[in-house]
Amino acid sequence: MGRWEPNARERLVVAAVDLFTEQGYDATTVAQIAERAGVTKSTFFRHFPDKRELLVAGQETLSRLLTEGIAEAPAGATPLEAVAAGLERASTAMGPMSRELAPRLKAAVAASAELQERDALKSVSLAAAMTAALVARGVPDPTAALASELGVLAFKRGYAGWSEGDRMPEDDFAGYLRKALDELRAASASLH
Repeated sequence: MGRWEPNARERLVVAAVDLFTEQGYDATTVAQIAERAGVTKSTFFRHFPDKRELLVAGQETLSRLLTEGIAEAPAGATPLEAVAAGLERASTAMGPMSRELAPRLKAAVAASAELQERDALKSVSLAAAMTAALVARGVPDPTAALASELGVLAFKRGYAGWSEGDRMPEDDFAGYLRKALDELRAASASLH
């Protein structure tokens, strides 16, 4: 194998999701993932500390995009409008590969308690990042935390709709996120 391996990170994620789906998370080794991706084990470890981290391969990017979108929302934006701006920005990180892998990733997570735990930690981390970004805008902590939790829920619902939808090429992830957030906003208003 050559020293420079284009798209190694993406190939590792695809290989891992495929193997997790085919034979289960516990039965899948790093060596198998590397072999399926056409890279060495050392290449795997340059990209990921362990196989569990494959699940959250883009989490840092997603958190950064969410917080940038919140920070750059107009000054008069409500907390949920700022969260919507963060979700809009984050949607740019989700391309065709994310959509294609989603059903297989969902199945792999559902079949593994360890991956379910890592997925839950990802949600907590995204909410914390959004809360910090909202607090930095001057939003009181309880309000920021609530808006962030709605943002995470909107992300999950929007992602599910987008990845399980009819797969029309013109379907953009941002539209699914906006719809999910609007539905949650309406639902929360009915709680009074």
